[in-house]
Amino acid sequence: MTLINLKQHDRYPYSPITERQDFNWPGGKRLAVCICNNIEIFSFLSGLGSDSASLTAPQTTRNYAWRDYGNRVGQWYLFDLLEEYGLPASHNFNSLLFDRHPQIADRIIARGDEFIGHGRTNAERQDVLSEADEKRLIEESRDAINAYTGSRPTGWLGPYLAQTPVTLDLLKEAGYQYVLDLPADDQPFWMRTRSGPLLSVPYSIEVNDSPSMVFRQESAMSFESMMIDQFDEMLLQSKKYPLVFSIVLHPFVIGMPFRLRALRRALAHITQHRDELWLTTPGQVADHYARVCPNN
Repeated sequence: MTLINLKQHDRYPYSPITERQDFNWPGGKRLAVCICNNIEIFSFLSGLGSDSASLTAPQTTRNYAWRDYGNRVGQWYLFDLLEEYGLPASHNFNSLLFDRHPQIADRIIARGDEFIGHGRTNAERQDVLSEADEKRLIEESRDAINAYTGSRPTGWLGPYLAQTPVTLDLLKEAGYQYVLDLPADDQPFWMRTRSGPLLSVPYSIEVNDSPSMVFRQESAMSFESMMIDQFDEMLLQSKKYPLVFSIVLHPFVIGMPFRLRALRRALAHITQHRDELWLTTPGQVADHYARVCPNN
């Protein structure tokens, strides 16, 4: 019998959740809740971009306009809904938006929300780039956020969560403190890079409107049930383990009114437990975890 040679990585070790250090989130809370929003810009009739009806559709005027609805309308509905429920959010922000749609950035700044580096545009992905070109992409995204907001982003989510073998090294060297690209856990965990430790913060690819309703073609009601069931079970599990619950949104998906209605019901359910929760952002999760569970 020939044994399969499984390829390995050296970024982080195996660690069962039952064997880790226990800790609390601020205020003695056990469940951190993060709303992670993706604000993206695309190229007209070229590059990458999802379609509302077909996974393999070419870039067309129709699907460009469908995605553009998120920035023109859906995002503004979402801002109002978050304010209605008094919820913070983080925004994975394509840096070309600062030039094309600065009003969105201004609203985020006024809300005091977190900007997270998310490349230049979701018309491209970085796992096809050379190391030099990927470094340039990461730094351009960082510098654009810093120039417009006055603060460098501490977190990163790659467009399409794509990575090359050196992505984590380049992020660390560019000054990022955490990434959202690795959906391997319900707690943060430390990773190795060639320049020192980098933190992974939980980010759901399951409780995520795009894979759910665009790629798997699930209904808004199904996504509502998913958000609520995930929350209820994690609230129960958090009695044993401190956890991070995230809802991942895209305004061109969730911002459609019938889907926004489903999100409204889910947020109403979640905020009934407000006193038990730490309503926060990934950056605050990273900061707190680094203090209570430092990488020694």
